Amino acid sequence: QVQLVESGGGLVQAGDSLRLSCAASGRTFSHYDMGWFRQAPGKEREFAAAIDWSGGSTYYADAVKGRFTISRDNAKGAVYLQMNSLKTEDTAVYYCAARLRWTAALSTTTWYDYWGQGTQVTVSS
Repeated sequence: QVQLVESGGGLVQAGDSLRLSCAASGRTFSHYDMGWFRQAPGKEREFAAAIDWSGGSTYYADAVKGRFTISRDNAKGAVYLQMNSLKTEDTAVYYCAARLRWTAALSTTTWYDYWGQGTQVTVSS
């Protein structure tokens, strides 16, 4: 089992930046690819970004590419999502997720086995 706890959400204005963190515990963190997903009110959960177990490869949804950066610190057991130039449409609950490394290519945004409880990000105009 992997336990994931997100933090760093909040209320910001359009154009601001925010950094989300996800702390992992329970298993060897470096054995897992990590992803960030989000769910806006009334919408299905959607993929935002992913990073492979080593931190050497990343993948982004078109909606966040160029504005969001995913990173990880295997020594600390943490994954981060730096969000810049936030837009009102970025408002959502953000979740981090984990799956065993080599399960699939990063561009395959399914098969995540472990999920955090989510952190709310609200972007006002």
